[in-house]
Amino acid sequence: MERKQTQQEWNENQLEGRNAVLEVLRSGRDMEKLLVQKGNVEGTIKRIVAQAAEKGVVIQEVSRQKLDELSQTKNHQGVIALVSAHDYVEVEDILAAARQKGEDPFVLLLDGITDPHNLGAILRTAECAGVHGVIVPKRRSVGLNATVGKTSAGAIEYMPVARVTNIVKTIELLKKEGLWIACADMDGLDHFDTNLKGPIGLVIGSEGSGVSRLVRENCDFTAAIPMYGKISSLNASVAAALLMYEVVRQRNFGKD
Repeated sequence: MERKQTQQEWNENQLEGRNAVLEVLRSGRDMEKLLVQKGNVEGTIKRIVAQAAEKGVVIQEVSRQKLDELSQTKNHQGVIALVSAHDYVEVEDILAAARQKGEDPFVLLLDGITDPHNLGAILRTAECAGVHGVIVPKRRSVGLNATVGKTSAGAIEYMPVARVTNIVKTIELLKKEGLWIACADMDGLDHFDTNLKGPIGLVIGSEGSGVSRLVRENCDFTAAIPMYGKISSLNASVAAALLMYEVVRQRNFGKD
């Protein structure tokens, strides 16, 4: 007899929106059940249903009201998938992937990012910028939930994410592996004048208070984004994007 999933399980293991569901089908990740809105089997939804049926996924038509009740993002676009819980990787796996590509490790460490929209946007940019992996703490941080998956536009399927107990100890590990650790901080050196070449780990702080004191003290140097307006800070995902692409610029075109 099939066990019914609880509301909590749906909240933890669901992906919402057409792009996110299509990407999980393409990635080969296990999907346990697909919920589609009754009467909505045209266009992209039709493609999703066909691919899911080909993979033997249980497909269930439900009312829009039911999807609205289950939806975390409130923008399910007529489709919600229940998938196996997303696997986190180990930090060592991220470093090994860089070595396998013959590239200097490029790692992002997130210190207390609690907004799932920010994490999703960061994963999306990280995947586009060639980051080898993202590291998040187990405490005081958002995990890989449905909103993160939707906001990442599918990048959650391709960007390795490690979840660690202690960011400071992880920084120490990365240093032993030859990485330089740069902290995003408003009091740092202008990031245009900071050498971000070679094996690098970028630390991005929380939306409100930035990088915590202990983590900042264990970084090798700080990098600041210049501000020319009246507002003195940027959204965490925007700051992360600017710094990631400064690394890309320096690696590919030189610092000057």
